[in-house]
Amino acid sequence: MYYRRKVVLSLLQLIDNESDKISLQKLLFLYSKRKKEPEYEFIPYKYGCYSYSLTADLNTMVKKGMLSETEKSYSKIDKTDYIKSLKSDDKTFLQETIYAYGKMSKKALITHTYLNFPFYAINSEIAEGLLPEKYLAKISNAKPTDSKSVLFTIGYEGISLEHYLVKLIKNNVKLLIDVRKNPLSMKFGFSKTLLKKYCNSLGIDYVHYPEVGIDSKQRKNLNAQEDYDDLFKIYSSTTLKNEIEGQEKIIENIFYKKRVALTCFEAEYCQCHRSHLANSISKFPNFNSEIVHL
Repeated sequence: MYYRRKVVLSLLQLIDNESDKISLQKLLFLYSKRKKEPEYEFIPYKYGCYSYSLTADLNTMVKKGMLSETEKSYSKIDKTDYIKSLKSDDKTFLQETIYAYGKMSKKALITHTYLNFPFYAINSEIAEGLLPEKYLAKISNAKPTDSKSVLFTIGYEGISLEHYLVKLIKNNVKLLIDVRKNPLSMKFGFSKTLLKKYCNSLGIDYVHYPEVGIDSKQRKNLNAQEDYDDLFKIYSSTTLKNEIEGQEKIIENIFYKKRVALTCFEAEYCQCHRSHLANSISKFPNFNSEIVHL
């Protein structure tokens, strides 16, 4: 079993094996804030901090018979004592979290996270009915407001879906352009259908332009930067030279959306065609935006 799921089951074990769904998200969020490398990361969503990855794990554990689920809650039905299998520090962090917050009501947990982590409340649908106006200002001030026209590039290698989405949110990206030839991924959340769904849920539009991608067959045997450089020379002399319409569509999107991001897999933009695509677009006479590699 994945270690992160043992953490979830251990937390439930510490609160009498049951939690409403919102409180569980909040408790695991507060636990994550005690760690340098948490098992789950979170995005600002309808009721504050939320993890798509956590929800996917909870659904899997329900299917495996480890949890039972109602419309509003989860219960641990697996009798295994998972606390014993945790790392010493994680056990301590969980116990500290439950000692501090485990007896709070759902409303109190929501209020606490909103007040102390206002960024995660920027998309909340209930903040106005929950907090006094002076505290709503903190949430309003946490909202990204940059409106300067920027073409970003971003890769998802080595980071979670939530970390990736938070990067987009903090940079006020309005449109994500997927420039993968084949928009499928073994990594949770990054195949086309799910990525579009998760972006849209946060007010970020998504489009896929496979015509400016690189075929996966061409990406084999890339062992050194020189291999990447040779590949991108071919890419520049073929795809970028011939796919003018695709690049013009990207420029048109930048004109209307202002904050646009090109996305592919690689963490290092120098090892990804998205940087060469952005550079090619920057040479068009009607391009007048900054380029930022996230």
